[in-house]
Amino acid sequence: MLRLKSPAMVITLAALTALGPLATDMYLPAMPAMAAALDTGPDQIQLTLSLYMAGFAVAQLFCGPISDRFGRKPVMIAGFGLFLLASLLCALAPSIEWLLAGRFLQALGGAAGPVLGRAAVRDIHGPLEAGRVLSYMASTMALAPALAPIVGAGLLLFFGWKSIFALLTIYAAAMLLVLAFLMPEPLARENRQSVHPAAILQNYRMLLGQRAFMGYTLVNASGFSGLFAFLSGSSFVLIEFMGMSPFGYGIGFTLIVAGFFSGTLISGRYSHRLGRDRLLLLATSICALAGLTMAVLAAAAVYTPWAVIGPHILFLVGFGIVMPQSMSGALAPNPQCAGSASSLFGFLQMSLAALGGALVGRFHDGTSLTMAVSIGLGGVLSLAAFLLLVRPASRAAAARQAGSSR
Repeated sequence: MLRLKSPAMVITLAALTALGPLATDMYLPAMPAMAAALDTGPDQIQLTLSLYMAGFAVAQLFCGPISDRFGRKPVMIAGFGLFLLASLLCALAPSIEWLLAGRFLQALGGAAGPVLGRAAVRDIHGPLEAGRVLSYMASTMALAPALAPIVGAGLLLFFGWKSIFALLTIYAAAMLLVLAFLMPEPLARENRQSVHPAAILQNYRMLLGQRAFMGYTLVNASGFSGLFAFLSGSSFVLIEFMGMSPFGYGIGFTLIVAGFFSGTLISGRYSHRLGRDRLLLLATSICALAGLTMAVLAAAAVYTPWAVIGPHILFLVGFGIVMPQSMSGALAPNPQCAGSASSLFGFLQMSLAALGGALVGRFHDGTSLTMAVSIGLGGVLSLAAFLLLVRPASRAAAARQAGSSR
């Protein structure tokens, strides 16, 4: 059995949380081939991504509060079991309709990993240390999106697109074994909460009324919507429109993830030295600058892969800082309902991302413009959420603390 405050436990939680990016990133290079094999259009294939995010968002509203009552471990076991069965359905899907159904069920089960992984970090490490641990966990987890498109491209080349979902099935089975036999329960019994609907709704109402919680959540969700716009549209832009090979796309995606990895290392290294809010001001400014640069290049008809990949590397450096710091900021003041807070955080994050992805698919004009404008908008909204919500809430909290210490 793993010790709760051990490096192995951090790696285990990162592997459980990595289920989300694996389920989205691994099949990105195969999306054009899937559209051809299932005799459908890019909009329907992109819908498999948006539908996954929508199901992921809805599932998070339930798995967090349930885990606040019964513990993180049993809910994760149930979620990974459902994800395993849904991955098999995707691998055997004879039509786009069956694939859409499988992806939605995948999302319902897969939500347990990221939501409860975040909550477990808060359970184990407390409010101050959680930001640093989440940063290093994100660095470890960055291996998943870095390798996933390359692995997906290789599987597509040698075994076809269905083998990608077969590998996800194997991954889910391995994680189930780890959960069942190696992972201890991180939630102490004295911190268990009621699952009465009134109690759950009261927690959500309280969280929605917290300016700081909503600010940190919208900082994250806006940046994530820019990332998801890239996930939704990049394979069609880079492979179909700009002529990259699936393998070349995988290499480019790895460089982009290297930007995210760098951001998470910066976050972990300077979390204590600079503080959460100074890091977030820097990070959201980077996201806004990078997104606007990509949008301007697309509007000027600069249609080359580096006009997309270059700015998005910089965008992911910023988001690599944003993700752990905003998560920590949203969860820090809510230890009594960390599962519910993580659920609502993830619901808003995924809902905004699913909306952005659906719009990219709906208004895709065959060029990079729609995707680039969506990424630029995500960066600008992330900076706006920090300036208009997070910073005023932090100043008010500091003023209250100074007043009480006199």
